[in-house]
Amino acid sequence: MLNVLLNVLAGATTGDGLVALAAGIAVLGGMACAIGEGRIAEKAIEAIMRNPETSQDIRGTMILGIALTETTGIYALIVSILIIFILG
Repeated sequence: MLNVLLNVLAGATTGDGLVALAAGIAVLGGMACAIGEGRIAEKAIEAIMRNPETSQDIRGTMILGIALTETTGIYALIVSILIIFILG
């Protein structure tokens, strides 16, 4: 297994490394998305704790916010896949 990996790496060029680096940077958008979704859920739970009567409204708004935030993570995934397969 290690020999196969070393043979693949031995044939790698600088362009291959830059493509991998660009894909890794694009994935950072997905990580930021996950952090943002966690913050949305955190603040929604705090709001429900302060005012339990409005939990339905807060929950609906939270789900909408998480769905909109998730689209940026999906865009980051698509960009990284395109970088790997189109530029690579």
